[in-house]
Amino acid sequence: MGGYAADVTPQPAPANVAPVASESASGTFYRAIVRFTRFVVRRFFRRVEVTGLEHLPADGGGILVSWHPNGLIDPLLILAHFPRQVTFGARHGLFKWPILGQLMRAMGAVPIYRGQDSAQMDPAARRQANTRSLDALADRVADGSFSCLFPEGDSHDNPDLLELRTGAARFYFRARELQEDPDKMPVIIPVGLHYDAKNAFRSSVLVSFHPAITVTAENSAESSAQNSAQNSAGQGAPAPTDFRARVRRLTGDIDRALREVVHATESWEIHHLMNRTRKLMRAERAARAGAHLHAPEMTERTLAFSRVWAGYHIKLRSHPEQTAALRTRITEYDRDLIAIRIEDHELDAAPRLVSPWLVGILILQLLLVVIVLPPILIWGVLVNGPPALVLWGLCKVTAKRIKDEATVKVFLGLLVFPLAWLLAGVFGMLAHEALHASYPVVPDYPFTAGLLVAALSILGGMLSLRYLRVVAETARALRVRLTRTRARVALARLRVERAEIHDAVQALIADVDLPGAVTAKGRVVAEEDPDALLP
Repeated sequence: MGGYAADVTPQPAPANVAPVASESASGTFYRAIVRFTRFVVRRFFRRVEVTGLEHLPADGGGILVSWHPNGLIDPLLILAHFPRQVTFGARHGLFKWPILGQLMRAMGAVPIYRGQDSAQMDPAARRQANTRSLDALADRVADGSFSCLFPEGDSHDNPDLLELRTGAARFYFRARELQEDPDKMPVIIPVGLHYDAKNAFRSSVLVSFHPAITVTAENSAESSAQNSAQNSAGQGAPAPTDFRARVRRLTGDIDRALREVVHATESWEIHHLMNRTRKLMRAERAARAGAHLHAPEMTERTLAFSRVWAGYHIKLRSHPEQTAALRTRITEYDRDLIAIRIEDHELDAAPRLVSPWLVGILILQLLLVVIVLPPILIWGVLVNGPPALVLWGLCKVTAKRIKDEATVKVFLGLLVFPLAWLLAGVFGMLAHEALHASYPVVPDYPFTAGLLVAALSILGGMLSLRYLRVVAETARALRVRLTRTRARVALARLRVERAEIHDAVQALIADVDLPGAVTAKGRVVAEEDPDALLP
């Protein structure tokens, strides 16, 4: 778990974004937790990208709303990368967890009592408890803070959103009622969380903050204030159905915004085919431009996926038969690629057989550390291998769904791996004492020896992970080369099929205004990045 410096590419916070917290003791504690959380998520993920910070307001409070595909990892990512203090509402059961519950209370999180988790509670008591919790959150938002809610009400493994609860809309209206300054009304910011492999260690993730949801006049809290004024003037009490209608409309607005933000699909099959189309289009554009592109970052992957997602849904309504026929063709192309275990870009040229990382390690081994590095690698495997197997086993037992696996790995990994390093350090101390007893000429520094062994355990784990990854990449390159040698005819046919599908897709979406823009070499970039459009 420890040791790697993650490849992080956050946007710099704009000048108009307020600091994380005040200089109070609670603010100091909050910043310490944020720094620790950022350290943890950057160890688990190989790359964390953050976009959209410019969409955050200069001042005033608001609500972050996000879908919930990855358990406790979702709030950890938002906590670690949102540049202002944020208060979370969490299901009350989490407050019973050792350590986590105390930390959540210390950071000001408030419990939310869900019906399925509080069956033993009296319904009226549960509603009163939730009202107190939401009022506490609304007070903080009205005072200029941010809160984060997951309006689906549960984490899940679906490619689509669950049905949204109305709590976020009700909470928003309550915060508006408590805000006395009309120029500082709270905003609703949708957050996109995009994982390339949400349960995998050293995978990548994109945290994307989007423009605030526009709250129409008929949905705003001013209409409820006008109703209250009319009631005070004796013009009749506001109808409860009016408020419920506003709540339903705003919940629908949040639902539509989140579906666009997360690119919700009807099934994992459709999701996979859209990803295949994204890769197909990029590979064909690069091949026609004669460009060799590196693997896309999460920002480009997500933007390219959004282009396919937007085009698919628009054309599914306007040209359903053509869209269905093209989807069938892409499905067959995808099956052929899977059958020969090759990717779209590998149709054009064989990958390098040996990774530069492997060359560097071999040179380092031969010239500098012929004796030192192999033992460190072996020691790293011996120390970190058993806890990794234990963590894998615990994950299989305790994680009932994929969305729980990363949470289990992070929280149990924080315990299992440091414990292994500590035991290795103790072993080093005891071994040194035994060595000193047998050979008094050996300096008596058992504590230093223990620290050195623990440090070598961490370093060995880092090197072994990097080494295994390089070996895996090289093995894949070798397999692709062998596949290209024995399947020349199939690859030639698939190159033709890829080109024809590319042209068919381009013809179908020619009249559609899609997000982002395509560079001369075939990459997808944001339209506001003119430099990236240059050759």
